[in-house]
Order: sequence, then C-alpha cells, then structure tokens
Amino acid sequence: MAPIKILFIAAEAAPLVKIGGLGDVAGSLPVALSALSPIPDVRVFLPLYSEIKESYLTLDPVASFEISHRKGPLLAEVFQTDVNGIPFYLIDGPPVASCHDVYSGDNELDGTKFTFFSLAAMELVKILQWQPDILHAHDWHTAPAVYFLHLIKNRDDFFQHTKSLLTVHNLPYQGHGADKSLRAFGLPKAHLSPLPDWAQQLPLPLGLLTADKINTVSPGYAAEMLTPEFGANLDKFLTTRKNDLIGIINGLDLTSWDPTTDSKLPVNYSSETLQNRQENKRMLLEELDLRPDSDTPLLVMINRMDVQKGVDLVPKALQIIEELDWQAVILGTGDAELEEAARQLDRDYPQVRSILKYDDGLARRIYGGSDLIMIPSRYEPCGLTQMIGMRYGCVPLARATGGLKDTIIDYYEGIAGTSTGFIFQEPTSAALASALRRALKVYQDQRRWKGLQRRGMKLDFSWQRSAIEYMDLYKGLISGR
Repeated sequence: MAPIKILFIAAEAAPLVKIGGLGDVAGSLPVALSALSPIPDVRVFLPLYSEIKESYLTLDPVASFEISHRKGPLLAEVFQTDVNGIPFYLIDGPPVASCHDVYSGDNELDGTKFTFFSLAAMELVKILQWQPDILHAHDWHTAPAVYFLHLIKNRDDFFQHTKSLLTVHNLPYQGHGADKSLRAFGLPKAHLSPLPDWAQQLPLPLGLLTADKINTVSPGYAAEMLTPEFGANLDKFLTTRKNDLIGIINGLDLTSWDPTTDSKLPVNYSSETLQNRQENKRMLLEELDLRPDSDTPLLVMINRMDVQKGVDLVPKALQIIEELDWQAVILGTGDAELEEAARQLDRDYPQVRSILKYDDGLARRIYGGSDLIMIPSRYEPCGLTQMIGMRYGCVPLARATGGLKDTIIDYYEGIAGTSTGFIFQEPTSAALASALRRALKVYQDQRRWKGLQRRGMKLDFSWQRSAIEYMDLYKGLISGR
C-alpha cells in the first residue's frame, strides 16, 4: 500500500522559524507522524523568509513558475531542504521577499504574502507530480489553499481525491483586512453560504466553510468555539459544522523539555529524585535576591503580558493573599500597562520580583526551581506552559478554559490520587486568589504536594500521542468516515 501523502502548509515551523505555538506544531507534528508505521510521506511547505535565507541551510532550487494576480503574474521560486528528516519546500516571490517580518501586523500586506504562498503551494505539488491525499493547513494564513482546493476540485482531476483539514490555533485571528488580497488573486467571495455577511471574503471563515474537516488544539477549545463567548462571532456558523470539528491536544517536545537532561538547570532531576530539585530552588532564590527560605512557596508566572493571558488578574490576587507566606516571580514582556502593573507590584512587595523580558534560560530555571505556576488565561486554545510546568514538577494553577482544563486535574475536583494541579472558574482576581489559598493550604502538607508533582511529571504529553490521533483523523478523511 502506498504511504499516505500529507501536504503540511503553515506560516511558521520550528526550527526554521518560530513565533508562537503554531511554529511548535508545524515543526514537531510532521516529525512525530514520520515515526509512525506505516511511515507517511509528509512534506512541509513554508514561505522563504529572509531569516531562513540568511541561515546556514543548504537550499536546493526546485522550480520556478508564475502565480496569476490582478496586476500581472508574480514569479514563485521554490527551494528544498531537509529538516529532521522531513522535506521542507520553501517558497519565495515578491510578496514574500518584500515583507521582512513573518507577521507584519498589516493584514492587507500579509494577506498578499500568504495568499501568494498558499496558491504557490498548490501549484507546486502539480509541478512535482506529487498528489497529496491530505492538505493540512493552519490558521488564516494558509486557509486560502483550502478555499482554492474547494473551488477547483471538481474541474481538476489532479486534486480529485485530496481532502482538506484546517487547524485553528486561535479563532479571533481571521485575516481581517486580507479580503482585497483574495480578490486580487482571483479568489471570489463565498456565494449563498451560511457565513455571516462580514465573513464572506475573509481567509479563515472561507477555510472553515470549505475544509472537509476542522480541528483545533484541544477538545475544550473545540467546544468553546461553539459559544458566543469564545466563538469570535462565528459560533452560530460553526455550530452548523460541529460534526466536522474535533479537538486534539498539542504535544510537547520532550527532548527539549526534560528536567533530567536540561543543561540550563543547575541540578537535573526526575520524578524519582525530586529531592534534588530543592537545590534548584535554593539557587534560584539566591539568583533573584529573594529570601533564602526553601520552605516558603515560590509562586511564578511565565507569560506574554497580555489581557488574554489574564496577567492583569495577578497583582490584585497577590494583594488579596498578602497576609500569607509566599514569594513570587513574574517573567514576561508585552503590554506596557501590564508591565507597569508588574513593576508596581515589585515596588510594593519585597517578596516579588518582576523581570520584564524574554529569557529562555531563566524561564527554565524558574520551571525547575519554583513550586507553583499561575496560568490565569481568559482563553487558551491549548497552552504549553501547564505541560512544561508539570513536566518540571512546577504545579500549575490555571483558569478552567480550553486546553488548560483538558490537561490539568484539579486537586479538589478529581478522584483521589489523580490530581495534577488547581483549577478556578471565573476570570477574576478574587477567584484566582481563592485558588491560591487552596493551593497554599495543600503545600503545607509536603507529602500531598510531592504527589501532585510526581503525577504531573509522569503524564504523557508527547507528540507521538497527538500524532496517532491526527493519523486516525487523516485516515477517516481518506476513507470518507
């Protein structure tokens, strides 16, 4: 039997280019899929950004061809390289070369770049004479490929058997402002569709309308997408497609995130040698000039300073529990007002350290030396912070949303001996403070706390688990299930 052919098309993919969680997925999932048996034929298509051109990679020319545009044809040039055993096809052309950032912040500009890239990817597979069984696109940037496939499928025998899957990593980002780009490349607005009027020519809604299947990065977020609160004004439409919507939890790179081998940790440890972790805490307290008391719980937050992440809830919550014994560290950067609130917390409380920058090494030392990590997100499609925290024995305390509630079993809600963290419901400082009180009470009994740590560290967050679920989804698409 011929291997399943999977065309993986995304705006970013680690390790070549990574801005956010999408880069982790597009870089890690193809590798995990290739470890399955029988081995599928997975190929990743990516724009040839300037930072890739300037890297050490050897890029072999593959093809050049033109993509039609209202102002005249645009030349696409394609190069190929292998990354972790996966063929990467890198597409260049004027819309890509003229935009130096992966995401410019201008959706009209990015719409031109990503629509060009999406259409060039679909033309390239024809030139290669490689007929994909599955087109797996991600977010609004590559949704035009899904829509294009739908438009031409019935009149192009090459794509007659190609099925499409669109993965949504963050529903509110729909490509607003990219409608002009779609028209310029000849992609018409939807006709007599159940989409809202405002969404008839936006990339993500058109992909959601025409993909054979839709998935997102956790079962919890898949359910939330159908609600007015989290549906980004598409909830009513998505309800019409709920039978084609599935949630699959993202995986974690267990080689990169491994406390037994992480070179950034002063002392390595495992769930069986948790006592060694105390030295990391002692050294972290010393590094941050905090009170050298290993018995005092160390609360941390490692996050982008963003209201979506619930960062604004933390200062008030810590003020509410100020009479309790704790120390806290905040690491992250982002919104100026939230950064200032963190600085003020630092000034008001000697037991708080706010470090407003991105620092991977420090983040790892915090994961490996602190006791509890706060993740108060208003919404979180999947989230990796809680997975990393549990893998490193840093107990998560999170709001019940999206992938957070899918991956954390609350101490007070779960069956005895299964809990891995703490969950709270309402996105308020009071609810966060109440959850912190619960957690700090449990912390006083170190036998119970170490049980939380060990259970979290033993969970399987590997991409292999996710890859099996994706392969089942692909097979179902091909067989028509």
